[in-house]
Amino acid sequence: MHELGVVFHIIEDLEDIARENQLEEISKVVLELGEVSTVIDSYLVDCWQWAVKKHELMKEAQLVIEKIPAVTYCEDCKGEYSTIEHGKICPYCKSEHTYLLQGNEFNIKEIEAC
Repeated sequence: MHELGVVFHIIEDLEDIARENQLEEISKVVLELGEVSTVIDSYLVDCWQWAVKKHELMKEAQLVIEKIPAVTYCEDCKGEYSTIEHGKICPYCKSEHTYLLQGNEFNIKEIEAC
């Protein structure tokens, strides 16, 4: 389960941001999580709930996850399609010359703080 390591990394980033901005408390964190990011959101939430209790700065912080759909682009027909539904092969022209446009992201989008 690499989600715990991900949570520790997020907490480090949040502590740096809090220090730079002289924040006393973080009450909410919004993450953007891509559909194919390999992070399991339910595990991430469980790890978050455990880990933040150990940090005074964010001991009550709520975690909100916004899913980013995985979209693939076909270089041959210039089409875009759902990666989850169709995989690497373009459903329009059957080409394998495709690449992921979005859906692998893992970003801190927003922080609510005092």
